Amino acid sequence: MRLTYKEGGNDRQVHGFSSHAWPPEEGKRSKKTVLKWLFFLFLVTVVLIVIFHGTILTCIGRGLIQEDTPEKSDMIVCLGGGNIERGLAAADAYKKGLSDKILVTRPYLPDTYDLVKARGINYPEEADLLEMLLTSSGVPEAALIRSDIPVYNTLDEAESVRKITEKTGAGSLIIITSPMHSRRAWLTYRKVFEGANVRIISMPSGYYKFNPENWWKGRWYLKEVLMEYEKLIYYVLRYHI
Repeated sequence: MRLTYKEGGNDRQVHGFSSHAWPPEEGKRSKKTVLKWLFFLFLVTVVLIVIFHGTILTCIGRGLIQEDTPEKSDMIVCLGGGNIERGLAAADAYKKGLSDKILVTRPYLPDTYDLVKARGINYPEEADLLEMLLTSSGVPEAALIRSDIPVYNTLDEAESVRKITEKTGAGSLIIITSPMHSRRAWLTYRKVFEGANVRIISMPSGYYKFNPENWWKGRWYLKEVLMEYEKLIYYVLRYHI
């Protein structure tokens, strides 16, 4: 395309312009069609979520749970945190004869714990409280194995448990934790025990009130599920579990 304009009485030609400088009508129609389809797909997605939101959210809740068939094992590992629910489940597993040993891990103590001890205040550790619960539930002290390795998180805990199993020669473990934590814990232990020829059985505690079919109706579980998925994604990306 060639354009001309007048300047000082002379006609001048401007070269280099073509009809392709502006989008053709066909291109405009194509963009409108794409936008219409995207908007349509968005509406369909919203409708499906509204109709099937219960099923979708239930699948999200169940995605955090790893529950294996219980088998007699060399050791029950009661993971730190949630002492009451996990401790009661560990005691039940012991009474059912699933193992004659329970390993109690030791969560890392806060920085101010030394200050409490220095003041002569008898403040039990979390592991002490768990042992108290277990023995009060009918588990003999001789059945308890106490880990002295302080742990910060699930990965630290799994690594400390592996060191203990290497010393004791345990070839099978029952991991007891909360349902929401069970998937990440099971994947972490499976990763840490890779090549160790140790069977890992996940046995979530049944004393938690978490229900994958309605967890989103309670603010506490809503928060916990979102946080657990955040941790799970981090562990997958950071530790390749």
